[in-house]
Amino acid sequence: MNDVCICLFAAPNFDKSAQGLAGAGRRLAAELDGQLLAVIVGAGADALAAEVARIADTVTLADQAELAEYQPETCLNALAQLCGERSPRAVLLANDTYSQEIAPRLAYRLGGSAVGDGVEVRVEGEALRVVRQVYGGKAQAVIELKRTPAVVWLRARSFAPAAERAESGEITRAALDIQADTRTRIVERKREAGGEARLEEARVIVSGGRGIGGPEPFESELKPLAELLGAQMAASRAACDAGWVPPTWQVGQTGKKVTPELYLGIAITGASQHMAGISEAKVIAAINTDPDAPIFKHSRFGIVEDYRKVVPLLREKLAALQR
Repeated sequence: MNDVCICLFAAPNFDKSAQGLAGAGRRLAAELDGQLLAVIVGAGADALAAEVARIADTVTLADQAELAEYQPETCLNALAQLCGERSPRAVLLANDTYSQEIAPRLAYRLGGSAVGDGVEVRVEGEALRVVRQVYGGKAQAVIELKRTPAVVWLRARSFAPAAERAESGEITRAALDIQADTRTRIVERKREAGGEARLEEARVIVSGGRGIGGPEPFESELKPLAELLGAQMAASRAACDAGWVPPTWQVGQTGKKVTPELYLGIAITGASQHMAGISEAKVIAAINTDPDAPIFKHSRFGIVEDYRKVVPLLREKLAALQR
């Protein structure tokens, strides 16, 4: 079959990542001349299901007691059963931790093929191809997935939302034959502080590196600037490893991959591992004392100066504009 199935985990709202996933699925289904099927796993997802139904042809909600909280084995069993019954050509997932963990294992269960961090999914002839960044964002690889279904998790904010359909798709509840599987289980959960959007969905990011010099400037210098810009805070691996800021702020190859409209890197050298996380940013701007810092090669705007001289001036100008 040429249908496309998108897999989502229960969430209180239809965020940018989920909207992009639905948009990518809708366009791929149109290319394949198939339907867009959505499956949602977890409790408390009625509002999300209603939103997704405005785009998908059908929505299946699996909210049994065993799936109330994410456990990898149980959710994998559920998705394998739901997707296996539908025999789609492609299965698309978002870039959250759960999706990244499950995607390759789901592909194996379904006898398909998997790839991650896709920034484009397209059909060429009879082939389904996925584009992803390689070499720290310096090049793109085009990967052809020959085994069906193609199971792909997609980078957040790389795909535009889809237009709503005239009629909402049908929503049904699944009655799965599954049991809680605890061979592998989550024993502790730590949640990010509430009140902030996910870093992957931020339109503007202010990020600091090792050259910031310690935790205090993040609070006294960078945070006020971020507030004036309506930006999210982020950091390089060095700053996170030093314990200056939470590890959830880390951007880079081993951190979060972001696609903001503006990424302002302050006192960040711009090693290839960091640039891999910001290669899809629309505009990169940098402040660094080293004129040969690699980040300047990727920046549209750059200032060679001590950030402690530049940031206060930026805050002053921005505050004046908002009066």
